[in-house]
Amino acid sequence: MAQKTQEKGVTGPAPVVDQPSKVRNVVLVGHSGAGKTTLVESLLAVTGTIGRAGSVIDGTTVSDHDPAAVRQQRSVSLACAPLIVDGAAGGGQRAEVKVNLLDTPGYADFVGELRAGLRAADAALFVVSAVDGMDAATAALWEECAAVGMPRAVAVSRLDHARADFDETIALCQRVFGEGVLPLYLPMLSDDGESVVGLMGLITQRIFDHSKGYPPTIREPDAEHLPAIADARNELIEGIIAESEDETLMERYLGGEEIETSTLIEDLEKAVARGTFYPVIPVCAETRLGLDSLLEVLTSAFPSPLEHELPSVTGLDGSPKEPLRCDPAGPLVAEVVKTTIDSYVGRVSLVRVFSGTLRPEMTVHVSGHGMEARGHPDHDADERIAHLYSPLGGQLREVAYCVAGDICAITKSGTAETGDTLSTKEQPLLVGPWDMPEPLLPVAIVAKTRSDEDALAKNLGRLVAGDPTMRLERNPETHQLVLWCMGEAHADVVLERLRAGGVELDTEPVRVALRETLSAPSKGHGRHVKQSGGHGQYAVCDIEVEPLPRGSGFEFADKVVGGAVPHNYIPSVEKGVRSQMERGLVAGHKVVDLRVTLVDGKAHSVDSSDAAFQTAGSLALREAAEKGQVLLLEPVDDVTIRVPDAFVGAVMSDLSSRRGRVLGTEADPNGNERTLVRAEVPATELVRYAVELRAMTSGAGTFSRTFVRYDPMPAHLAEAVRKDHAASH
Repeated sequence: MAQKTQEKGVTGPAPVVDQPSKVRNVVLVGHSGAGKTTLVESLLAVTGTIGRAGSVIDGTTVSDHDPAAVRQQRSVSLACAPLIVDGAAGGGQRAEVKVNLLDTPGYADFVGELRAGLRAADAALFVVSAVDGMDAATAALWEECAAVGMPRAVAVSRLDHARADFDETIALCQRVFGEGVLPLYLPMLSDDGESVVGLMGLITQRIFDHSKGYPPTIREPDAEHLPAIADARNELIEGIIAESEDETLMERYLGGEEIETSTLIEDLEKAVARGTFYPVIPVCAETRLGLDSLLEVLTSAFPSPLEHELPSVTGLDGSPKEPLRCDPAGPLVAEVVKTTIDSYVGRVSLVRVFSGTLRPEMTVHVSGHGMEARGHPDHDADERIAHLYSPLGGQLREVAYCVAGDICAITKSGTAETGDTLSTKEQPLLVGPWDMPEPLLPVAIVAKTRSDEDALAKNLGRLVAGDPTMRLERNPETHQLVLWCMGEAHADVVLERLRAGGVELDTEPVRVALRETLSAPSKGHGRHVKQSGGHGQYAVCDIEVEPLPRGSGFEFADKVVGGAVPHNYIPSVEKGVRSQMERGLVAGHKVVDLRVTLVDGKAHSVDSSDAAFQTAGSLALREAAEKGQVLLLEPVDDVTIRVPDAFVGAVMSDLSSRRGRVLGTEADPNGNERTLVRAEVPATELVRYAVELRAMTSGAGTFSRTFVRYDPMPAHLAEAVRKDHAASH
């Protein structure tokens, strides 16, 4: 597959550029169903990259190489779609530009794919449905982009739908996104007043008539269009001038001077590239309406890699280095923004080149930041890059090089994983790490057979290393293999990919590791006397047990007098007690916070042994537990929940139902009508909280958790745990 230069539906050659100024890296973001993938397909079609929309990339069939996307009927992974826009697009006179469109999944579970797209991009196109509006996650992402100054534009999609409302969508965007969000065009309705057949350009005051198809016919506006154009145009001009570097422009405009169109366009493009003005373009992917105007914004207003700040770099020892420059002749520095496993070609890594030029047959140094908990430790290795490819959805087309600012793919790398840095052997570097949300939904998985266990370990390791939003945990207390994911859809995709790799597996309920302790002092007598095959075992010990303050651990004391237990067997008693504490007393959980004192015992000159006194110590502790009161302790987490103000009451009520104790609330320091709720909640109540909080807050709530301490479990719950343990044993 990787060796083919042409694939089904691909009509254009693999686009290659030799200058960063000819590149635009644009990530498409928006909620699931907004039409991002359909828009990408249409842009590929109108630029001649593919023969028809849907032939290479499709929101449901991008899964030509990803069965998980077919089953979920939505995009589940990042897709890169490069295209070439010639200088005539939108009526412009510029040179050809390569646009790398990075299509991201809209569902919150796949935030890792979204983060990868943001890392590779220099600008973001927010796709907002004129039918469904937007979700809270899209609004939060706008805030994130604003915090780092990423240039943004908005495409209002699905204008051909009967319920589409462009005016209401614009009002929504302005309420949520804030100032500087203004349309460059208005939809033009047909004579029936319902279907959209063209756009009214507000700066040029021209009509882009799509009634005869694509490309549109450009003409003068009709008389009935002029009032709408005039009103919206005045607001747009004022918005552009407010961001202009020419401080005299506003005064001239207010004085009645007609500002030249070329001046307005130049100031608009500068403001968009700086990330201070956010144009809105109406589009319809099905009819191709507005695609020429959108391409003009992508190529002319969005910045090239030369204008976008590059990530910091350090030496492998963390020593600071000179800031990177987007220079094809500079030292090689590139980053693996996404690694996937393709069923045909194996490992495929999407690479953003920040400095230098990546070429086939190069030997590069691969270095990575440590993510031991996710199965990806620090590593350093030299590796030869065999071939370079231009990715197009699931297709790979070989290219001769990839310059600074551009994006390419490499295959069959032995070590490169998501987040790794590719640099020269002579000057190995590390690109600064990027933030990833912590996976908070645990899924316990079990291989069906012994052979499946080996396959599971191999495939899981590759998946976890390629997806920083997954974490693998082998819990030594519950003896479960737990995969931490972002949500149910994320977990479903992972399980689907494991099964597609030939692994037979099941899931089981996640068990939370509890603790056991005694609530009051007690005494125990351990007697192990046995005769077998002419060899005897003899050991007797008496212990006193008392609880210690929470978190004190375990103490063992010796108060034997008169040598009732020989000195050399006292450590054996302690060893037996410790062993029993690891196995648990009533529910199979580790015992903590006890002081055990050996007070008496008996030994035999011939039949006593280390093993016998270990057994006696274990028996003594078990008897002490039977006489005393065993408490079950459950872990308690400090939970911080970030939620829109409208959901605070529902969240706090839900926390109470989970036996949580609210510690307080405060306004989110980032503002935007959000509140931080802090509470202490038993971990047993948080197993599925990632899913339940999302449902409760329409996807707008997020949380983090940190272990605090162990507290006694309520008696009725503790009894249920004891019964479950007894039944399973």
